[in-house]
Amino acid sequence: MSFQSLFRAASKSNLRNVQVRGLKTFDFSKQPRLRIFGKAPNFKAATTQGDIDFHEYIKGSWAVLFSHPKDFTPVCTTELGAFSGLKPEFDKRNVKLIGLSAQDIDNHNTWVKDIEEVATPGNAKFSFPIIADTDREVAFLYDMVDEEGFKNLNNGVVQTIRSVFVIDPEQKIRLIMTYPASVGRNSSEVLRVVDALQTGDNNGVVTPINWIPGQDVIIPPTVSDEAAKEKFGDFKKVKPYLRFTSLK
Repeated sequence: MSFQSLFRAASKSNLRNVQVRGLKTFDFSKQPRLRIFGKAPNFKAATTQGDIDFHEYIKGSWAVLFSHPKDFTPVCTTELGAFSGLKPEFDKRNVKLIGLSAQDIDNHNTWVKDIEEVATPGNAKFSFPIIADTDREVAFLYDMVDEEGFKNLNNGVVQTIRSVFVIDPEQKIRLIMTYPASVGRNSSEVLRVVDALQTGDNNGVVTPINWIPGQDVIIPPTVSDEAAKEKFGDFKKVKPYLRFTSLK
């Protein structure tokens, strides 16, 4: 998809356009709408580990794409450090991590040194790429910005470029979370979600509130008792629509 197709000059008074880079605009009427199970949009971008084609980069893997409005911000520094510390766990699950921040590569590289110094466990090396989204085109493409942030796309920090996307090997979006600037993300929750999604996909089950690996799962209502018995063996029937089983 060409980014040029996403922008057009303001020409009608009834279109809420925000001026960006001279004659170009980010147009509300062109704002993509992302949905669960929709295809994750592709893009090409510079990162701290070289230029990437996003779909090629994540091909055959799960992916977690998470974004930041600016480098050298306190909450984002702690978040990137936490994700870096959990990277071995994501690797075990065939998940590629990729960050995004709305500044350039030089800033990113300097910021990474700070992250390694103060936020990664044991001052470990930071080892996944950060996209340089200086023109905020990926942020626009992935609908990361709220109403007020959209008005500020070319004027200072946009507080709401703080989204998380979990994407499966078919390049379908499986989860979307967007955080305010004041609330740090929970990297362990993102890992838990990946475990839940992979467990559900692999076993034809769903997971209850606060589920973690090893706990009982739920048999979907679309599966009859007879089919559940054949597939899972014993199960606990709390209600006709609520049946628990163990995958151990």
